[in-house]
Amino acid sequence: MAIKIYYRDVKFRLGKTKDIKQWIGEVIRAEGKKPGDLSFIFVGDSEILEINKEFLEHDYYTDVIAFDYHNGDIINGEIYLSIDTIRKNAIRYTKRLKEEILRVMVHGTLHLTGYSDDEQIQKSIMRQKEDQYLADYKKMKNGF
Repeated sequence: MAIKIYYRDVKFRLGKTKDIKQWIGEVIRAEGKKPGDLSFIFVGDSEILEINKEFLEHDYYTDVIAFDYHNGDIINGEIYLSIDTIRKNAIRYTKRLKEEILRVMVHGTLHLTGYSDDEQIQKSIMRQKEDQYLADYKKMKNGF
């Protein structure tokens, strides 16, 4: 298992990455899958927009885009996170930045384990899962 975190043209750095990687591995196992090679890449809004246009044909900013390279039950993939959009959303939803980052990381991970958020019922299921796993992280670390 190799969960890695990268930063591309952003000044932001995430703290306590060892704990976060462990937590992501636990999320994957809780979903009945096995962690494989998973990369989280923090980028800015301009790069996430280009990725969204090129690969998804969407002309708008987003907080996360996940590319799934799974092999059976082994979760492999790349998850691109726009720290700019995540910051805006943290303010918009009055959440701490770290909590919003973790929510987006687990959201991308859930996509790789097979969840979709194309329809309202699916969005609701994903949000419940995100809340559950964030609560688990908060308990594990005694807060954010």
